[in-house]
Amino acid sequence: MVKFHKKKRIISFDLDMTLLDHRTWEIPASAMEAIRRLREDSVIVVASGRNMNEPYSVAYRDMVKPDAIIHLNGTRVEVEGGKIIFEHLMDKERLRRLLAFGEDQKLALGISVGGGDYYTCPEDVVYYDKVRWGSSERNFKDPWLLMDMPVKTLTYVGGPEGAERLERQFAEFKFPMFAGLMGADVVEQEASKANGLMRLCEYYGIAPEQTVAFGDSMNDIEIIREAAIGVAMGNAHPGLKEAADYVTADIGDDGVWKACVALGLFEPANKKSIGK
Repeated sequence: MVKFHKKKRIISFDLDMTLLDHRTWEIPASAMEAIRRLREDSVIVVASGRNMNEPYSVAYRDMVKPDAIIHLNGTRVEVEGGKIIFEHLMDKERLRRLLAFGEDQKLALGISVGGGDYYTCPEDVVYYDKVRWGSSERNFKDPWLLMDMPVKTLTYVGGPEGAERLERQFAEFKFPMFAGLMGADVVEQEASKANGLMRLCEYYGIAPEQTVAFGDSMNDIEIIREAAIGVAMGNAHPGLKEAADYVTADIGDDGVWKACVALGLFEPANKKSIGK
C-alpha cells in the first residue's frame, strides 16, 4: 500500500559512527540540529545493522525519533506506529552451517539479543571488546540456541582475514566489514539496507530520485549506491568513500551538518540541491 506523503524526500542515516560517535557514545549536537531541520520536509530514517528496538539501541532510537527504521541491514522495515512493512528471517540450514563453521574454524559468529550474547568462539569477542573498549562485559550463552530463535542477521567479530575465509565458504552471504575493521555483518545476499530504502520509497510514494543516504561501513555500500545522493563520513571505510557521491567530514567534526549544508538539504543552500 502506497502512502502518499507531504514530505518531499527520504534521508537515511546509519547509526554507529555516522550519527553515534563511539569515541564519546553521543550523537553530536550538530547532527541532532541537522535532523531537526531536515524533519521539516524530509522523512527521517535510521538504517542500521542493529535491531534498533533492542535495549542497547532504544535510547538512540528515541533520541533521533525517526519516521521509519531499516533494522538489521534491511531484514526488517518499520514505519510510524511500529508497523512492520517487511520482515525476513535467515534460513535455518544456512544458520546451522554458519555456526558449525564458526565452531570448527574458531571464528566468532553470533548475535547479542535479549540480554544474552550467543557467539561461537567467545574468547575472540572478549579480546576485541578489550581492544575497542578496554573491557568486556558479556553474558555468553550457547550459540546453538539461536537455532530456535528468529534470527535475521549475525555478526562476525574479528579481523578482515576471518571475513575473507567466510566469504570463500559462503557464497550465499555477504560479510561487509565495519569501518574499524574489527568485525562484519553477516547478511544473506538478498538482504540490504538499499532494499529497505526502496520499500520505504514505495510506502511513502516518494521517488528514489529524492533520497539521500549517510553511512560509514561497508554494510552501507548498497544504500549509498542506490540513493540519489550517497554520503560517506570522513571516518568511513575507504571502499565506501569510493562508492559515495560525496565525502563529508569526520563524525566528530560535524560531518552530518557539513554535508547537509554543502548539499543544500536545508537553507542556506550552498552547492548542490536535491528535491527542489
